[in-house]
Amino acid sequence: MKQSSGLRRLPEITVNRIAAGEVVERPASALKELVENAIDAGADQIDIVLLNGGRELISVTDNGAGMRPDDLVLAVERHATSKLPDEDLLHIQWLGFRGEALPSIGAVARLSITSRSAGSDQAWRIEVDGGQVGAVMPAAQTQGTRVEVRDLFYATPARLKFLKTPRTEFQHAADTVKRLAMARPEIGFSLSDRERRSLDLAISGGDLFDARLRRLGDVMGREFADNALVIDAEREGLRLTGYAGLPTLNRANSRMQYLFVNGRPVRDRLLAGALRAGYMDVLAHDRHALAALFLEIPAEAIDVNVHPMKAEVRFRDPGLVRGLLVSALRHALAGAGHRSSTTVSTAALGRVHDGGFNLPYRQPAGQSFGRSNPGLMEAAASFQAPFAHAAEPSARMEQPEPMDSDNVVAANDYPLGVARGQLHETYIVAQTANGIVIVDQHAAHERLVMERMQAQLAASGVAGQLLLLPEVVELDEDGAQRLEARAGELAELGLVIEAFGSGAIVVREVPALLGESDVQGLIRDLADELAEMDQALALRERLDQVCASMACHGSVRAGRRLTVDEMNALLREMERTPRSGQCSHGRPTYVELQLGDIESLFGRR
Repeated sequence: MKQSSGLRRLPEITVNRIAAGEVVERPASALKELVENAIDAGADQIDIVLLNGGRELISVTDNGAGMRPDDLVLAVERHATSKLPDEDLLHIQWLGFRGEALPSIGAVARLSITSRSAGSDQAWRIEVDGGQVGAVMPAAQTQGTRVEVRDLFYATPARLKFLKTPRTEFQHAADTVKRLAMARPEIGFSLSDRERRSLDLAISGGDLFDARLRRLGDVMGREFADNALVIDAEREGLRLTGYAGLPTLNRANSRMQYLFVNGRPVRDRLLAGALRAGYMDVLAHDRHALAALFLEIPAEAIDVNVHPMKAEVRFRDPGLVRGLLVSALRHALAGAGHRSSTTVSTAALGRVHDGGFNLPYRQPAGQSFGRSNPGLMEAAASFQAPFAHAAEPSARMEQPEPMDSDNVVAANDYPLGVARGQLHETYIVAQTANGIVIVDQHAAHERLVMERMQAQLAASGVAGQLLLLPEVVELDEDGAQRLEARAGELAELGLVIEAFGSGAIVVREVPALLGESDVQGLIRDLADELAEMDQALALRERLDQVCASMACHGSVRAGRRLTVDEMNALLREMERTPRSGQCSHGRPTYVELQLGDIESLFGRR
């Protein structure tokens, strides 16, 4: 197409509509700007109404400072703001500061603003219809401001085609409000469609951490509040606070990860990457932790003016920020010790009920006891049929020996109790003061071995054990080359290898901590993992992943019979070891069932 001759200035309305394309992407974008204005105005109650997912109406009412008539006129002009008194973009203290939101919204919708300033006996109203600004008129309104956006994008019909269903748009808007509400527990929020309230968050006062946890529990769910670890760390003028979930409380996506910088919700790759790194050795690669983290940083050390929607930030020292997040998360996870999330036992009990193990005496006559195993009652009846033989000494059930009183005391002395037996040569059953604990011996030992390896490496390097007969592992040529290239780094981890012709590796030493390990499987798994790693990264930077693989191959295997002393030794070491509540893949190492839960299964409660 031939370019038109001559340059010309675009009309103001067109300029505002172009700007709106950057600022107002969907109803949730407009709502975010309006709620941020209400927060900046000092409101402690913000009420929101959305109709038809925000297309028909977006209404935001607050009890903030309000505006005078002359303020209303300036509010709908581009780049008019009260939040940059010294025109200083390096020390931004407010959520909004660009002065683009209201004129951009007014350019593509029907906008009305009704406001009454503090101490004034009169409210005022101004309307903007598709960019046309009306006169300021008297109105009725209590102190604060009510902004109504009707017929969003009616002036730019092409944008309407890109909107999703009203339900989807409402959900995006609700997520926006939740993010803003998390950082402001001192403000009450409500969200409705005039028929029902989907969000009703009361003001949460008191200590900041307690108030924030209550607000996070309201937004993220009670499970998170019950299984969250406190984060509070400082470094060189930066402070990180908030809560992070136990590794065993995880999700298949990152939607339950909320990150804030100076009270502003952001979606930042650096922070998201640091969060993932903090959980690297306690979560599988396809699982995501739950967290709400709040970073406080000097205004001059961050640039928030890099995106029209203010959703992205730039840090002056990204390494410092990343290091603070990773170390704070790992410290909190280590401090949790053997603690596992309460959802593990809840899920276990849920599976029992789902399997049909309901109270037998409540079953109607003629129905089987268990839905998932209809032959259970028949099998039991068959087992009990030769009742006449019960009188014979050889057929009698032996009476259990009375429990030693010393063991009873011991069960009360330890968080994970004392071992009472082993099931299927895989699971350790321990009695605690208030219930029982079932331990996956392989998963638990894997975590213990991994923690020992990391401690040794940090101190002086992992000790190796010379193999009496070196083991040759055959691989494809690329895999062998990858391992050979990292031989020096693997030696620091106690694994000494050498090339053995084309496509083979000879293993001369393995980490002494692994004991009798599956050398063939370990080498093959390491070769596969190296293929997925960034070749520019040293193994030390991926230490957790490598140690996890080694620990997995050197742990007590399922199917191995353990003595009572071995089982108790494993329990005691779990209690002393950080992060022992989950293996390196984020799976729980044990399930705890309280006595009350067990009693409820049998109808005792």
